[in-house]
Amino acid sequence: MADKQKGMPLKSLKLPSTGKIRTGPSAFGRVVGLIGILVVVGLLLAFLAVLRYGDNFLAPEETSREVLVTIPAGATNAQTADLLVDAGVIKSADAFMWAVRIRSKIKKPVNVKAGEQILDPSLSVWENISILEKGNFKFYPFTVPEGWSMRDIARSIETAGLGRATEFMALCRDKSFITTLGFSANSLEGYLFPETYSFPKGTPLKTIIKTMTDHFKKVWEKYDAVAATKGLSLNEVVTMASIVEKETGAGEERPMIASVFFNRLKRKMRLQTDPTVIYGLPNFNGNLTRADLETKHEYNTYVIAGLPPGPIANPGEEAIKAVLNPSPGKYLYFVSKNDGTHHFSETLAEHNRMVNRYQRGGT
Repeated sequence: MADKQKGMPLKSLKLPSTGKIRTGPSAFGRVVGLIGILVVVGLLLAFLAVLRYGDNFLAPEETSREVLVTIPAGATNAQTADLLVDAGVIKSADAFMWAVRIRSKIKKPVNVKAGEQILDPSLSVWENISILEKGNFKFYPFTVPEGWSMRDIARSIETAGLGRATEFMALCRDKSFITTLGFSANSLEGYLFPETYSFPKGTPLKTIIKTMTDHFKKVWEKYDAVAATKGLSLNEVVTMASIVEKETGAGEERPMIASVFFNRLKRKMRLQTDPTVIYGLPNFNGNLTRADLETKHEYNTYVIAGLPPGPIANPGEEAIKAVLNPSPGKYLYFVSKNDGTHHFSETLAEHNRMVNRYQRGGT
């Protein structure tokens, strides 16, 4: 019996089943495979995105140049992005928005400053965003020479594109605004200090005016005590200095001009100075007539006694110094020699001779 069992063919043997052997992939394997596929697809998409958008973060031009872009107040980042694309500063508004989001996550929310800014298309999106945050504004200069009036300054500011002349004039006569600047005057004539100023477009006119009056106050600090010892008020010094400034183009003559006017005041003589008359004429055409000299108004020093009520121009520091340190002497008159300088006289007789010589061609 045993021998027959040994001789049985092997194919007839059956092994017991354990129930654990599977020929297909497991559920875990399928999940791992799916994740792998997704990773590969994700990397492929990221690579394609870099190929598509990465170049858009780079500079659109190789050569550096200035491009002015005006960012309106309250503009959104999307609106700013469109403005930059239109100006050729960046390639893509989407790249700008992505860069803004990334910067906001890494640092802090991007705060683009409004105004006319100077940007550069040879810089990347990231670099131009940094510029927009710091504010690289274009400044517009204007110069106020000694002796200019408020009207002159107003026209210069409008020409520079920094504001309307009418609005500037209205602010310079606004008593409540003048008070906030620390002055007690009917206007800011005389207190807009001559200098070269520079501001970006969009700067409030109040800021421009305050800058000019602050400059005046800084200069005046050096002379306030001197004026007090001489018994002169701020308004008196600035008014006299404005007249001195308008009467001569030769700087060295300022102390002598101041001396003449002080000497006349001491003798109760009228100042009789043409620039004050002209200042009070609303529509002066450049030709001062006898009728003008006889027209009564508060600035006509041929008619009124003493100083006019306020300055007629904005004097510089040298004119202020001349008023506080006039030349010694007894001169009461001066006449133009037609070369920018004057002849000074102590007597009316001498003055008349000089008028005849220099103004009438006599000897």
